[in-house]
Amino acid sequence: MRAMNIAATGMQAQQTNVEVISNNIANMNTTAYNRRRPEFSDLLYQNIKRVGATSSDNNTIVPSGIQLGLGVKTAAVYRITEQGSMTNTDNTLDLAVQGKGYFQILLPSGQTAYTRAGAFQLSPAGQIVTQDGYTVQPGITVPNNATGVTINASGQVQIKLDGQTAQSTAGQLQLATFPNDAGLEAQGDNLFLETPSSGTPVVANPASTGVGSVLQGFLESSNVNVVSEITNLISAQRAYEMNSKVIQASDEMMTSVNQLK
Repeated sequence: MRAMNIAATGMQAQQTNVEVISNNIANMNTTAYNRRRPEFSDLLYQNIKRVGATSSDNNTIVPSGIQLGLGVKTAAVYRITEQGSMTNTDNTLDLAVQGKGYFQILLPSGQTAYTRAGAFQLSPAGQIVTQDGYTVQPGITVPNNATGVTINASGQVQIKLDGQTAQSTAGQLQLATFPNDAGLEAQGDNLFLETPSSGTPVVANPASTGVGSVLQGFLESSNVNVVSEITNLISAQRAYEMNSKVIQASDEMMTSVNQLK
């Protein structure tokens, strides 16, 4: 009986759906987290009577045929790159990207990772780094005698030194944009890596054409909508229950057949 196997694929798909939803809810307070959305597609079809086949010697055509589906599968889990809301932190090195773009992070392996989570700090050497101590490229150093740090919308890092009135430029932050943001490979710790699906990054100064601007003293919140996630969770639970009912009904039907004498 096909129904039991078909319903089993439905239960597996809804299990994946619930796992994605649970990850979204778990990261609702994660800085710059992008919610995920699973997409499903139907499996192969078994042709009992092929569509368009001839049904007589007079070449009459079968209008619809008989095609029986074999269930469902998870086709993809998309990352929704919608802008999250901005939270004011008043922290000098908290940076948010308003619009497109990712900060570039130098990993210990030498690879360049990308992030929108701009909760940066200073290393013992005065470099701007992530919470894990990874250098924010291009490696800007703030001197020990700096009394203030200002980062404008264009990514210029300006410092005020003790005893000086005018500000001096310590460096220039740049942002990377991708043809397909959803194609980036998530590494955890709010970091992403370039993939063939994401395309080659284009690096430019913030606030230039096609690139977002930098907001100092702000962090981007996650774009998770809790109400939508709970609604999706209830729908997934109901779909899982209905598929389990199909398995139960199939089992009862097979029991009835076995009891025939």
